[in-house]
Formats: sequence, C-alpha cells, structure tokens
Amino acid sequence: MHPFRTAVEARDPDAMEALLADNVVFTSPVAFAPYPGKAVTAAILRAVLRVFENFRYVREIAAADGRDHALVFEATVDGLQLSGCDFLHFDADGKIDAFTVMVRPLSAAQALAARMAQEYPRIQQEAREAIEGKTSA
Repeated sequence: MHPFRTAVEARDPDAMEALLADNVVFTSPVAFAPYPGKAVTAAILRAVLRVFENFRYVREIAAADGRDHALVFEATVDGLQLSGCDFLHFDADGKIDAFTVMVRPLSAAQALAARMAQEYPRIQQEAREAIEGKTSA
C-alpha cells in the first residue's frame, strides 16, 4: 500500500502534506484552473477530509516505475454516493508533484462542488497562513 493511501486512510493531514512536493499542482474535479503549490494543496486535502463521508479507497494501481499511481475511491457527499480516482505523479524524490482528481456521477460532483465552495474561505486562509509562516521563519 502506498504511503499516501495509508495517510489518507488514517485521516492524517500532516502525513499527507509531508508527501507533497513544494511545487505540486492540484487539479480539482470541480474547478477549472489547477491549484499550484503545497500550501493550497494541503489545505484542499484537509477540506476534503471534512467534506467526504465514508471515504474509502477500493483499488490501487501503480505504474511499473512507481512514478504514477491511481487510487480509486468511494465516498458520500450530502447523502450522494460518489466514486472517483486520485491520479498521483511522483517526482525524482518520491514527492507528489501532480495530483489530479476525477469524480462521478454529475449529481455527486455538483454536491462536492457546493460543499468545497463553502470550504473555500477556510482553504484560502489556511494556505495563506502556511505561506506566511514559511516566509517569516
């Protein structure tokens, strides 16, 4: 089992963040533009832990070279069953540098978009605090 899967299943946001590269790019299933950077990606992942109910990975697929993983998941959002996949790419240091999520069906994706929109001010605040903390340290 991949360490990222282990961190997510343990609901450990610090372990999840530790696996992200500083230059990671997160591509959301419900937003047009990707989100660049570790601070915002970690904040998004923390929000997802708050939004998804009954989250579980059901399958893990890995490339032979270990640089790409697909983690298939199921969850519930506002009572709607959702299935999706986290596509992870790892840099030469083994950190996630590209993180793309796809979900279905449309009704659950729309519920996810609405819930994540509610979380967005907190995501922005957490990302800003993380960036300011690094620059003042």
